[in-house]
Amino acid sequence: MINKPKKYEGRADAGEPVGERIHKLLAQSGYGSRREIEKAILEDKVLVNNQNAKIGQLITPSDKIIFNGKAIFLNNDNNLPRVLIYHKPEGEIVTENDPGGRSTVFEKLPRIKKGKWMSIGRLDFNTSGLLIFTSYGELANRLMHPKYEIEREYSVRILGELSEDQIKEFKSGIDIDGGKAKFESIYFEGGEGANKWYRVVLKEGRNREVRRMFEYFDLTVSRLIRVRFGIVILPSHLKRGMHTELTQAEVTRLLQKHDIEPNDFNKPQLSNQRKRNKRL
Repeated sequence: MINKPKKYEGRADAGEPVGERIHKLLAQSGYGSRREIEKAILEDKVLVNNQNAKIGQLITPSDKIIFNGKAIFLNNDNNLPRVLIYHKPEGEIVTENDPGGRSTVFEKLPRIKKGKWMSIGRLDFNTSGLLIFTSYGELANRLMHPKYEIEREYSVRILGELSEDQIKEFKSGIDIDGGKAKFESIYFEGGEGANKWYRVVLKEGRNREVRRMFEYFDLTVSRLIRVRFGIVILPSHLKRGMHTELTQAEVTRLLQKHDIEPNDFNKPQLSNQRKRNKRL
């Protein structure tokens, strides 16, 4: 579903034009087909440095582009963080190293030249589904910190069936380890025999929370699959144990959704000590 956009390859030979043609570059970065890009240019929906773009115009990494009223950013290793989707199978742990020798999700990820992969949230050993990795700590923080209340959506198979009263309790909140836990939504997906599937949405990611919520009613979760985290959805074609990288356009939308300016990624990051000194 999502192909990694090609890297910018402008030539710098003396006397030759430098850059990539705008319609080709935008198409490679996931903003539409070349024909759609050309149509947008003809309709004056594309600006380069605050001027209407022209078909065939050459673009360099320093150019500022507006597409359909929104700023976009060229595909350059320094412009945007990398964001990767991984379909975690059961039987893997979300850690870089396991003393017990169990398989880890990080063993399946591609190498990264700048920084390191950070997992956005975790899934336990017996849970499968969507994991997001990024090279940008601020994005990871925005998606994981409880105050931002990012939705997590799961498909859950249980042995048994919920009553209407139990569903109402899940929505109003139940007590788990001294704190309230609730589903923002829950509905029946189907199932045959004793096994029933439910789709649930919650806004926090406490350890084994979904499983413990069903255990509250003495119901055992036999399968748990995360299918969505915020606006990121697990692609239906992505097989377990496989990963894919978000396009430049998708990364930009993700950053803007969480009020992060894409250009902030290039700003020097202060260490914790320097931040404390700056506040004094």
